[in-house]
Amino acid sequence: MDWLTLPELEAARDIVRGHMAPTPALSWPLVNERAGAEVWVKHENHSPIGAFKVRGGLVYLTRIKAENPDIAGVLSATTGNHGQSIGLAARLVGLPATIVVPLGNNPGKNAAMKGFGVELIEHGADFDSAREFAEGMVEDRGLHMVPAFHPWLVQGVASYALEFFEAQPDLDTVYVPIGLGSGICGVIAARDALGLKTEVVGVVAEGAPCYALSFEAGRVVPTNGVETLAEGLAVRQPSPIALEIIRNGADRIVQVSDAEILVAMETYVTETHNLAEGAGAAGLAALMQERRAMAGRRVGVVLSGGNVSREQLARVLAGAGADG
Repeated sequence: MDWLTLPELEAARDIVRGHMAPTPALSWPLVNERAGAEVWVKHENHSPIGAFKVRGGLVYLTRIKAENPDIAGVLSATTGNHGQSIGLAARLVGLPATIVVPLGNNPGKNAAMKGFGVELIEHGADFDSAREFAEGMVEDRGLHMVPAFHPWLVQGVASYALEFFEAQPDLDTVYVPIGLGSGICGVIAARDALGLKTEVVGVVAEGAPCYALSFEAGRVVPTNGVETLAEGLAVRQPSPIALEIIRNGADRIVQVSDAEILVAMETYVTETHNLAEGAGAAGLAALMQERRAMAGRRVGVVLSGGNVSREQLARVLAGAGADG
């Protein structure tokens, strides 16, 4: 795919660098001890919105505004981090933004989106329901629909993978959480563009397994619903483009339980003093599940976001993951 070449990825990174500094990649001794490996954490929780999604929003809205100077505004659907990305980027390029979220969405993420000036609408039981509702609003509102997966979004988020691989080019394996797929596609694209041999492993929640099922079947396999505390992984309809990239570039997809995610969230709090939301901790949860196979290796994990709700943080601090 010609939009995943190194010059394309570097051009997107230049846009991102105009608005944010690279996030750190750190190795924490106590995490290494728990995992039995040399673990490097890419801290996307340190971005301006506390999640990697900001990178894609910056690239997408910068380019769409340049192509359509008279655009009236943008519309999208999200469970939170994508919406924060669109909200911040829209404010920076001077566009109004409307975001649809599912009912019962993370209140902290909702508040953050409103803080960026987003018009927030709550509708539906999950992300896919919110997305379908948003798509139905496009004609009535005359707004541009920002998809949750698009080449420009992938190019933008690939900037964190370029940073990661340039800092740690000899990683054996990298674990990447999969929501709709922009993050892992960006990691695969950056690895291939740099000519590295790092194994890329996708991570999904057991209660949201559509990408794992699709990866195994070799075709899009949607699910009827999702049930996981990790709202960033709560997708039931894979992107065909993302699935193609993942099937061609990932080694495997690991499914992790909510209990394993909670333990990984607790590990980040106690061993690194960093907050991780459920999706952000999924990579570490998968590494811990496969720690025997990873023993003694150099492993990367993407802490994709730190926007955990108060209720989930309380569960983490109470040791809920230890109950299985």
